[in-house]
Amino acid sequence: MREYKLNSEHDIQSAVMLRLSELGYAVFRTNVGKVRMPDGRWFNTGLPKGHPDLYAVKSGRIYYIEVKTPTGRVSGEQEHFIATMRDRYGCVAGVVRSVEDAERLVQNGYKA
Repeated sequence: MREYKLNSEHDIQSAVMLRLSELGYAVFRTNVGKVRMPDGRWFNTGLPKGHPDLYAVKSGRIYYIEVKTPTGRVSGEQEHFIATMRDRYGCVAGVVRSVEDAERLVQNGYKA
């Protein structure tokens, strides 16, 4: 397996996407944001609060992946989203802090 130099959440996220793609998963990065409307109101785009950074699909199964650095903090909204997807809907969902964590998540369905 290749060696990864991972200094930021973005670096870890990119390496996870690459490795899971190599393993045959379709991997998608989620994007959200805010736009100020001409009348001054804010419009939230994208996904609900707490939605993980990545999701992957393989063999009809979906995997929700929240990427953090080794010291990164998971928000309450992220914890809630992961627990809901896992406990209510039976999805594999968790927090990963390395490429190896991501491999364990998708291969073993561990709960982070």
